[in-house]
Amino acid sequence: MPEFDVVVIGAGAAGLFCASVAGQLGVKVLLLDHYPKVAEKIRISGGGRCNFTNLHTSAANFLGDNPDFCRSALSRYTPANFVELLRRHNIPFHEKHKGQLFCDGSAQDLISMLLAECAAGSVTHWQPCAVLAIRGVGNSSGYVVDTARGAVACQSVVVATGGLSIPKIGASDFGYRVAQQFSVPVIPPRPALVPLVFEPAFWARYASMSGLSLPVTVHSGSKKQRIEFQEDLLFTHKGLSGPAGLQISSYWRANGTIKVDLSVGKSLLDDLTQAKSRSRKLLVNELSAHLPARLAEAWVGNAGVWKTQWQKPVCETTDRALAELCSQLSTWELAPAGTEGYAKAEVTAGGVDTRALSSQTMESRQKGLYFIGEVVDVTGWLGGYNFQWAWASAFACAHGLAAQRLAEQRKTL
Repeated sequence: MPEFDVVVIGAGAAGLFCASVAGQLGVKVLLLDHYPKVAEKIRISGGGRCNFTNLHTSAANFLGDNPDFCRSALSRYTPANFVELLRRHNIPFHEKHKGQLFCDGSAQDLISMLLAECAAGSVTHWQPCAVLAIRGVGNSSGYVVDTARGAVACQSVVVATGGLSIPKIGASDFGYRVAQQFSVPVIPPRPALVPLVFEPAFWARYASMSGLSLPVTVHSGSKKQRIEFQEDLLFTHKGLSGPAGLQISSYWRANGTIKVDLSVGKSLLDDLTQAKSRSRKLLVNELSAHLPARLAEAWVGNAGVWKTQWQKPVCETTDRALAELCSQLSTWELAPAGTEGYAKAEVTAGGVDTRALSSQTMESRQKGLYFIGEVVDVTGWLGGYNFQWAWASAFACAHGLAAQRLAEQRKTL
């Protein structure tokens, strides 16, 4: 039976990077993945150019049941560290928006870099190769991993299998099942960074805005726990998407609400009040000078009790009606019916409970069993943060593995 120091399961961002760093630190690594293509999520991300990190990364950009857990790993492997790796491989990149870094060329450049780093660490890579079972063989004797290519023995297992998002590229619940097998608790997973949907009967009144995008402020939560984003919001035929919709979806919970300020940065009430004294245009036409015409038309068209006021010329509209219009546009409260699910989710929130992991090494309460990347209950904002968590958690784990190997060698001396 072949023997390795560690078997890393999952050849995505976290798994590839962990295997490469550990290998270069002298750890004998076997990297496995059941999916035929390497790092498919890297390849398709960022429109094929991969938003591989964010310059402004901090623990504040992540959520989870134990939010301080990520601080240690993020502080020890920063965006600057990963940027230096790209520079060593002569991979050009650029900042696109709010600290988001993308490859100038293709995401394949990044995948090739990670594979080259694995080769530099003499990593054995079996792919496609399914893992059939993981068996513990005693408190200190390591594990046997049964694979489609036969059984292998190892001292440690690293689970880097990601979450449930985008099942068409091989996502599965494998990592959660491994955790449960070894009594490592799991926070119930849910789709995150995902479009929000509404009841069809309710959303029909906004169907005409499908495809419309505009900058908004969106927020959720109580005053004490309020989370807010200023991003572009995209109207779809089912609900809301775009950066603002995706960001707030990670914080939304079933039966909860979100609030949207559609007039962000505009003094609508002042402008419309001034228009009363000089314009005989319909209110909707004056509103269209400040907001997208389709939004103005849909809002006035669904006026409800304000119909007789909002469909008049602006000069005939009462001050109270104008105030109510602007108030509704700036405090639009919505109750989503759900999300578009894992098929459209960029990441999975929830996962392996970080209270059962070491923040220094990512090792679980089960000796020799580690969890890194998206499978862990650490979820970043949109904009490269989740990839930075993959690199940082992988780096912490790799150094933990190297320290463990050194400790085992000392025992034999």
